[in-house]
Amino acid sequence: MSPSPNAWLFTNILLLLLLLHTVSAFIPIISINGTCHDRCGTIPVKFPFGTGFGCGHPAFARCIKCSFGTLHFSTGTGIYTISSIDYTSRTIVVTDPVMSTCSSMQMSGSFSLDRVSPFTIREENIFVLLGCSTTSPVFDSSEDLCDTGSGSRVCSGLYSCKGVTGIGLQQNAPTSTCCVYDSPMRLGSGYALDLPKLQCSSYASIYEFGDEGDPMKWKFGISLQYNDTYYTDECKDCEASGGLCGFSVLDNSLACLCHNGMNSTNNCFERGYGRSGTWEPKIQTKMPIGGT
Repeated sequence: MSPSPNAWLFTNILLLLLLLHTVSAFIPIISINGTCHDRCGTIPVKFPFGTGFGCGHPAFARCIKCSFGTLHFSTGTGIYTISSIDYTSRTIVVTDPVMSTCSSMQMSGSFSLDRVSPFTIREENIFVLLGCSTTSPVFDSSEDLCDTGSGSRVCSGLYSCKGVTGIGLQQNAPTSTCCVYDSPMRLGSGYALDLPKLQCSSYASIYEFGDEGDPMKWKFGISLQYNDTYYTDECKDCEASGGLCGFSVLDNSLACLCHNGMNSTNNCFERGYGRSGTWEPKIQTKMPIGGT
């Protein structure tokens, strides 16, 4: 007596489920929301950065994301716009929308770098505290937190700006309420600029002076640097084959994301072609970050 159609269908469904379970045990699934791109708006995006979760290196995916064509950098104190990336010097410049500049000064919030951040503040970058109370701890002579040398010229330059009226001061006001902040933790991760604690109204961050005598030509923003230890040989091989370096959400291991969504080695040569535009990966073979 031959089996009924229902019994035959049930048996085949069980065999299919068993096969899928066996395959999934050996091939990890990379779940990525959206797609990985090589640009965000006008900014080229290369490893270790990515445009979405599963793209780039996991250490950077926590703090850098692309949203509606704008690349954002997030810390415990807020979300900031990345205005530029220099891959040669391994630096990014972020802008705080409420940070003061020569043309526009306003009451600011605080800024911090998370302790687990892969970034440090570049030595060329300086923070200037504006509209500080005379009782501010930055003026404590025993702490020596203000640069009283070249810093006085920076303060005079900023207080000569018309925008200083935005924080309740007159143009060319005395610089006794200004401080070029020289915190001992200024360069490391875990740095925090707490304006309420420092009793200051606003801050400006300058990463390049250009024409030092004209504050309108100074470049305002926060310049951050990252190291290149994340860029492994495995990632270079992946990119050379036209793939994109990403990571598995299962264990953060490095994965080469190829045009056809699959890869059985460290590159895209053996299975179809990689591409440098948009990827929509589904299944990838993982590679350990930092080596094979």
